[in-house]
Amino acid sequence: MSKNNESSTVAVIGAGLGGLAIAALLAKKGYQVSVYEKLGEPGGRAREFQSDGYRFDMGPSWYMMPDIFEEFFALLGENIEDHFHLEKLSPSYRIFLQSNGEHYDFYADREKNRELFNSLEPDAGDKLIDYLDESARQYDIAKDEFIFRNYDSFLDFFNRRTMVEGRKLQIFRSMQRIIESTFDSEIIRKAMMFQMVLLGTAPNEAPGMYRLMNHVDLDRGIWYPEGGIATLPRAIEQIAKRHGATFNYNAPVNKITYEKGLATGLELASGESVKADIVISDADLVHTELSLLDSSVQSYPRSYWEKKTMAPSAFIMYLGLNRQYDSLEHHNLLFTKDWDQNFKEIFSGTGFPTDPSIYVCAPSKTDSTVAPLGHENLFILVPMAPGVSYDEANVKKWREKTLDQLETHMKLPGLRDAIDFEKHYTVEDFAADYNSYKGTALGLAHTLTQSALWRPNNVSKKLKNLFYVGAYTNPGIGMPTCIISAQTAYKRITGNKSPHPLTEL
Repeated sequence: MSKNNESSTVAVIGAGLGGLAIAALLAKKGYQVSVYEKLGEPGGRAREFQSDGYRFDMGPSWYMMPDIFEEFFALLGENIEDHFHLEKLSPSYRIFLQSNGEHYDFYADREKNRELFNSLEPDAGDKLIDYLDESARQYDIAKDEFIFRNYDSFLDFFNRRTMVEGRKLQIFRSMQRIIESTFDSEIIRKAMMFQMVLLGTAPNEAPGMYRLMNHVDLDRGIWYPEGGIATLPRAIEQIAKRHGATFNYNAPVNKITYEKGLATGLELASGESVKADIVISDADLVHTELSLLDSSVQSYPRSYWEKKTMAPSAFIMYLGLNRQYDSLEHHNLLFTKDWDQNFKEIFSGTGFPTDPSIYVCAPSKTDSTVAPLGHENLFILVPMAPGVSYDEANVKKWREKTLDQLETHMKLPGLRDAIDFEKHYTVEDFAADYNSYKGTALGLAHTLTQSALWRPNNVSKKLKNLFYVGAYTNPGIGMPTCIISAQTAYKRITGNKSPHPLTEL
């Protein structure tokens, strides 16, 4: 494509964060952009629902890497603070350890964490400071050289600069090995490794380059956008609209059309044909390849996906409570005793974990608008294996086990009696709403052979002018990374070969 062709029409499939972001970037640049989304609102997994006086973010709840969002809004000529206020959480989160019945608070504050670590293990606080210094350097290296880069060959990854810097990232050591060789305390080890679950990966499979997540967490902090996570996609949608992008909701796509090796547009479920010079899919990549494309033009056939490791799915409970609990912070994690067994079950199991680890978000601790006065809003997530088959009886058992764990180990007595709103969301819902392969909650796991050069590319191998954004492409899973995926796709379309973050359009 030319670097700026204002007559070029763009059809984007999906209004998740990746689709919204690429729509905004290209519309700002002057392209004629139309977005087609099967659901009725923007955000994808980052949307919300309201019921009985409660407002729930349906999926992502960790707002991390605020620099990525600020820089993205700046690319669009916007100040993020004009769209929503961010509050830094303190503590960032609370961890409940099942093995000893204790809980621990973690902060984006080196001195507070140094004191905590030293109380848990001799000299661990000093080790933490050295560790975070190195993690911060790795974050800067990754941001400048790796995560905004498009990969086309081994030369893109193994050039002189990336080889020198890449060695510092410890790509070929697992996170688990790095952490266990540095710290001995159970709670410290688990606290330093749980971020890998946010990337859909077990710590023993996650490349050491992801230790940069410790810097993201313990230095840069966890934030909350006033009004909830769903304010982010709504803000990007409004910016894209101001630059001329149009959004079509309740408009599922049946097919990507093509002619003579060139993507030509879309066929909607309604039967309508959409012509476009450029097609970009933010839909689940497996669905895009296997359902929206003929087999002859699939870059990644079914056999490719059958060999891949998917991130876990989840059993989610949205609970409205007629009381509040002092034992909870905004973000809370319960870590099971048998950590390794739990990871085996959530990546390769066939049912609900035997002894689950659980995440609980209580946004009503920070935001009084998400629940009626004096009430509590709880988002409860239990990671579980993708592709699990179940019926209503199974769901009831999962519910009871989860509530037992919460009442016992997270000090929530009388939880069942306090529930006055309840909704569940699990494997089949992810598949139905997002066309998610095997009902994965996140996408393709970040193992070594599924990261960077080895992750699916963001451009079709078979059709010109067909591009991909979202969690399956580089840099991968997460809200900030989906925003970055839009910028790497933008580089593809406009001919920008820089490996560095965009500073202007």
